[in-house]
Amino acid sequence: MTEAELLADLREVAFGRLVVGGPPRIGAEAELIPIDVATGRVAPIRAADRPSTLPVLRRVAERLGWREEEGDAPKFHTSGGALVAYEPGGQIEVSTPPETSVHALMESLQETVLPLRDAALAAGVRLLEEGIDPVSTITEVPLQLGGERYRLMDQHFARIGPAGARMMRQTASFQVNIDWADDVALHWRVLNAAAPFLTAIFASSPLYRGADTGAQSFRALTWTELDPGRTGVVGGTGDPALAYLRFALAAPAILTPTPGGAIQPFGTLLRTAGATREDWRAHLTTLFPEVRPKGYAEVRCIDAVPAQWYAAPLALLSGLAHPEGLDAAAALLPAPDAALIVRAARRGLRDADIAETAAELFRIALEGARLAGEGWVDTQSLATARDYLDRYTRRRRAPADEIREQGVGLFSPAEPLDFCR
Repeated sequence: MTEAELLADLREVAFGRLVVGGPPRIGAEAELIPIDVATGRVAPIRAADRPSTLPVLRRVAERLGWREEEGDAPKFHTSGGALVAYEPGGQIEVSTPPETSVHALMESLQETVLPLRDAALAAGVRLLEEGIDPVSTITEVPLQLGGERYRLMDQHFARIGPAGARMMRQTASFQVNIDWADDVALHWRVLNAAAPFLTAIFASSPLYRGADTGAQSFRALTWTELDPGRTGVVGGTGDPALAYLRFALAAPAILTPTPGGAIQPFGTLLRTAGATREDWRAHLTTLFPEVRPKGYAEVRCIDAVPAQWYAAPLALLSGLAHPEGLDAAAALLPAPDAALIVRAARRGLRDADIAETAAELFRIALEGARLAGEGWVDTQSLATARDYLDRYTRRRRAPADEIREQGVGLFSPAEPLDFCR
């Protein structure tokens, strides 16, 4: 393949509308960290001598008529079209089908997450709705999924530092997938510019290894340390597909090592080894920017969100896709800035400038959601989002502040602390 062919591929597959025509669609991926209630440590997928999560999933699947798909770690297809699967550290991920309204998406999430949460608790496992496991050390959380992909990723990240293992095994987020607005380039730029403020608004990971990290989103900080060549903010002015091509070509090709095991940038591999379309598509799945283009926008910058507040990020991002919300946000936000993600992860809404812009962005988005109408964002979801704005954002607070107030002093760190280098 040539660079021109890759650019055309991105324009068609990543920045083109996955489905042309019809109403806009929105979906979500809610990740949950299973914690053994008795010990505070992560509950494994399988275990003979302590609570584990696979028996829980199978009991819920049998009761609700989910279909199990066998594999290294089984997946479950719900009757409503959602997928319940595992992340490498045993985190449970609920991926909804794309829906044509926030109300329908909320129903899909609730009919899956709530029964899982109740069944897990009855089995001695709490499904934690925070951005990072607050107690366990990384040595206590082995890689629980096999396969070549995870092995290669784990090896590559380990050469850089501990953040890769921490990300794969201990973090959880609430990802929102939303169709591109009519002006794809503007939508891409606004979402990338909004990413630090979304991180601050929904921060929920201040604790790690039983102590206060000093950060509002230690999950987001972990992602910034993972591998600078494949994370961060990509959006800016100009052609988004061209910017993303440059980002992708510069990123190390983890899944396609050269003879001898050396990892090269994909651009080098393309020029010297004739990388295939399959290599390219696989490489794209190993890129983890704050917003990832996939025929829709995959917004990845939000910590795990308590289920009672799912409607807040959904309404916010729905409102930013409305033409008036998109234009107003573009006028408000600074240019996309990777350094601002670090600042937002550390300080969150305790930073006065971030707090002021975040509150105004939220207000703009909710007005866009209101203008979109009941058929896109229902009254109840909009009311929940406004309650979140009043309870947290306008008060310069996030769930991280409540977690910190409730959790500091509950645990003793098992290792010397070295946070937020």
